[in-house]
Amino acid sequence: LHDALPICERRQRPMGLVLLVHHGHAVEPGVDAMRPLSTPGRAACERLAAEVAHRGFVPDVIWHSGKLRARQTVECYWKACNPFAPMSAERGLLPDDPADWIRDRLIGDTRRILVGSHMPYLPRLLALMLGAGAFSRVVFPLNGCVLLESNASAWQEIWRLDPHG
Repeated sequence: LHDALPICERRQRPMGLVLLVHHGHAVEPGVDAMRPLSTPGRAACERLAAEVAHRGFVPDVIWHSGKLRARQTVECYWKACNPFAPMSAERGLLPDDPADWIRDRLIGDTRRILVGSHMPYLPRLLALMLGAGAFSRVVFPLNGCVLLESNASAWQEIWRLDPHG
């Protein structure tokens, strides 16, 4: 089964891999206006990151929105999956940004890219990447992640992890 194989065991071919990651559970704005990850949110991120590493995803680069909760989330993946990967805040990953900016940037990119962002942005980006259109209803796992693979003409979902079941 193609999607059951760890990424490192697939035959080598030029393709891009993108792991879309929704930030972990954050504290409410009334507790801290910066909205860092909650203690359970950080623990869930660490568990998911360990599972992603176990599945063989090693990002070449890690992008996040610049918001504290997104940065803290991708730091969990950075530590578990590749602490040598460059990590940066990137334009176009905020909750209300147009998803086509990042989708267009990813077209033809053959790196393994981890993208940490927010709702409602991630379902819109996933819909665009799968060819469903910007306003399609695509389910994205809350505080979870989705791995996509590209070939010359399209993106396809390989697997998803949902910390809530």
